[in-house]
Formats: sequence, C-alpha cells, structure tokens
Amino acid sequence: MSDDPSPSKDNFLYPKSRYRGEFTPGNLAFNGNLQEFAQRISIICNLETSGKITSIDAYGRIKDLWKQLKLSKKNLLDDQDVNPRP
Repeated sequence: MSDDPSPSKDNFLYPKSRYRGEFTPGNLAFNGNLQEFAQRISIICNLETSGKITSIDAYGRIKDLWKQLKLSKKNLLDDQDVNPRP
C-alpha cells in the first residue's frame, strides 16, 4: 500500500464545487477563496467542539479568516465593479 494520499481521499476531505456564476477571473478566484474559507471554518468548529482548542482560540482564528476573506473580496471583486448593482 502506498503512503501517497489518494485523490479520492483529498476530494473527500477538501471537496470543491464547480463555479456556476458569471465567469470572470476575479469571480472564479473569490469562489475558490470562499470554498476554502468554509472548509477551514468547519475544521475550526470541529476542533472546538471536540475540545482540541478553546472557544476563544476558535473565535480568534475565525475572525482572522474573515478578515482575509474580506480583503480577498475587496481585491478581487470590488475593483472590478464598474457598474455596481442597485
């Protein structure tokens, strides 16, 4: 048996969904960042629930991830909004 992780194991642990919105490079990149954010939040919540990290530590980690996601949105999506929606 090989020590290399199989692709099916990676797909199970880190699933990626197809992008179904209006295609732009910024939208696609932000979608990937959003999916990664959701996966990391899930892991942090599971660690906190199982007692591996404290609630305060989980909150701090989630807050940092949220700041990163907001910065990603600003850099990828807000700059391309030439015609913002009403």
